[in-house]
Amino acid sequence: MDTEKFPSALMHTIGFSQLLHSDAEAGAARVRFIARPEFAHSEGTVVQGGLVTAWLDCAMAFAVNAKDAAASLASLELKISFLDRADVATFEAEARILRWGRSVVFLEADLWSVDGRLIARASSTGKLLRRGG
Repeated sequence: MDTEKFPSALMHTIGFSQLLHSDAEAGAARVRFIARPEFAHSEGTVVQGGLVTAWLDCAMAFAVNAKDAAASLASLELKISFLDRADVATFEAEARILRWGRSVVFLEADLWSVDGRLIARASSTGKLLRRGG
């Protein structure tokens, strides 16, 4: 997968660290993010929910790109459940495609702490955008 497709300034801004794994057949991706202190509120201890949301949305875009390198994702709907606090630390997001249609895709993603805590879960409906089409 070509991570160059993803804007480097945006990726840096949200704390993207590494694409750990992608699987075209399964339509899945695992992505690492590193939270920086400036991402946090509550005296710099808890990552702001918008960044957690961005991490999960980004991971789902990587899952779409794994399945079809010519496709991009425009989120139509995004639901986030925050299940535990996200400290200033390293996290991994696992994203997967649930249903792939002609122009719409349904996705899920989970955010995990390195010690195995489930931090957040997202579900999304997205519009598939293809170059030249």
